Amino acid sequence: MKSAILSSVLPMAVALAATAGLAGKALGAEPDKQFFRSVEGKWVGPGEIVAGKYKGTKFTCSFTGSTPDGKVGMSLDGGCRVGVFTQQMSATVQHKGRQGYKGSFMGGAAGSGLDIIGGNVVDPHKVVFTINRNQLRGVMQALVPDDNSMTVTVAVRVDEQLVPVIGMKLKRIDAVEVGSIAPN
Repeated sequence: MKSAILSSVLPMAVALAATAGLAGKALGAEPDKQFFRSVEGKWVGPGEIVAGKYKGTKFTCSFTGSTPDGKVGMSLDGGCRVGVFTQQMSATVQHKGRQGYKGSFMGGAAGSGLDIIGGNVVDPHKVVFTINRNQLRGVMQALVPDDNSMTVTVAVRVDEQLVPVIGMKLKRIDAVEVGSIAPN
């Protein structure tokens, strides 16, 4: 049962941490690049399913964030653990011109994961993505308030309301000094 949680619900959490999900602006991409650079490095931390059938289930995740050369976007690779079960996680998001940000988690909706179909880098510290899998619609929000912490929240649409279902609090465990990165 816990393995089912990892394979069906936790990919949404990764989407935020990436991911958050990301529709961007054609011009003025500096806040976008700044956000993605802030996610580079190694992250670990706890999370919890806060609503639904598996409410109260706690898990721990570990991710490595990177940005693609010459493109606006990011990748997160790692895994999440519930008890003795571990599920590998991966997410990729890139700016696709007029289409905005597009991405996939765990192979996207065609596989066992989710598609990122839109979103917005709100500022250099916050991103909100629209996520999709069949009839499941929702959002992922990632907030990086400082160089060493990130909060990810995943909410799904129930009727006309967004209901938070997953929350994660990640801490940076590497020595990346993101505040000292000079803009290109």
